[in-house]
Parts: sequence; C-alpha cells; structure tokens
Amino acid sequence: MDISLVFQEGDWVLIGVFLTLLLMSVATWALIIAKSASAWRIRRDNAAFQRGFWDARGDGQALAVAEASASPLAGIARAGIRGLNHYRSRDPRRLGDACSIDEFLVRTIRNALSREQAARQSGLTILASVGSTAPFVGLFGTVWGIYHALMDIAAAGHASMEVVAGPLGEALVATAAGLAAAIPAVLAYNAVNRFNRSLAEEMDGFAHDVHAYLTTGAVVAQQGGVTDTPAPRQVAAEPA
Repeated sequence: MDISLVFQEGDWVLIGVFLTLLLMSVATWALIIAKSASAWRIRRDNAAFQRGFWDARGDGQALAVAEASASPLAGIARAGIRGLNHYRSRDPRRLGDACSIDEFLVRTIRNALSREQAARQSGLTILASVGSTAPFVGLFGTVWGIYHALMDIAAAGHASMEVVAGPLGEALVATAAGLAAAIPAVLAYNAVNRFNRSLAEEMDGFAHDVHAYLTTGAVVAQQGGVTDTPAPRQVAAEPA
C-alpha cells in the first residue's frame, strides 16, 4: 500500500494520526542515536580519566586531570577535591563544630553523584511515553478508518471489496505504524536503563574510592604539615 495515498485521500484525523506517529518515530530514533553516542563517549572518557586520576601525584594534579575530563567520574572527583580545599580554607574551629571532614566530604560527593546520575536520565520520559502511547495512537487511527469503511458500505448499499479495501487497508496500516514507533522506543528505554544502572554502580564505587583517598590525604596533610599528598595508584576502600 502506498502511504502517500493516506495524505492524498485520508481526512484530517487520519493524517494527524500518521503525522503524530511519524514525529514519535523520529524522536525515538534521534534519542537512540544520541544515547548510543553518549554511552560510547562515557565509557571511553571514564576509562581514560581513571588512568590519569590514579596516576596523579597529589591533589593538585588530580584536580587538573579532573578539570580536563568530561567524564561523569571526573565530576565526582572535582566536587570531592574542591570540597576538601574548601574545608581546609575555613576556620577549623568554627567548621569543625558543625561537621567533621568525613561528613563534609560524604555530603559533597553524594550531591555530585546525585547530579551526575540525574543528568543521565534525560530522554527517558520521551522513550517511555512513545512506547506506551504509540500503539494506542495507531489503534485510534485503525478505529477511525474502520468507521469510514462502514460509512462507505452504508453509502454504497453493499459490502464489496472495492468499497472497503482502501479504508480498511489504511486502518490496518495505522496499527502497524503505531507498533513500528513503539517497539524501538521500548527496546531503547530498556537498554538505556540498563546502561544507567551499570554506570550508577561504577560511579558509586568510584565515589567511595575518592572519599577514602581524600580523607586519607587530609589526615596526612594535617599531620605532616603539607597540602599536597601523593595519591595511590589504586584505592580499595570500604563504603563511607
């Protein structure tokens, strides 16, 4: 069936249904391409950033590595190091009464982790909406097409294939178009959710490691009278 006939012979309701499904499909595939490219960049940037960060010699170099990276992990590291520097720059007697350095860094890193996780949620609402509503939009077009087929039968006075074939064909294509828009959206939604869960676990583990490194560095700095503590290549820490 030639879809262009729908726009040539269909009424404004049926044309609106097909245009709506077309827009849903375009939005879905645009998000699929954007999310796929974003996932590839995040994996690449995370791996490169972690190599540079754990090889850094001190807080200053670690911050420079974090500033130069667009990785979500870099955002967590930047927040932690800046929070540590802010804590050191305040009056220790006044700030110490409010909270310890451990509590201060936990809050700072947790807020950064929440921001990075929230940034990964963009686009999911569109995919979920298309996946759940597109079949019903197509079904509405089908019902509308069948209604017009019945009206044509009533006007002709007999039910021949010549009378009902066109309207019924358009109606069934509307259902197929709805499924064609919904299925990629549902699959993409599940794939993005799975990637986000995996990334959230990676960021959570990194946040614990950064917290352990910064709290250890702060203790050494206070005892040794230095402000730049060498960073270990690998940090194994219990959750804070």
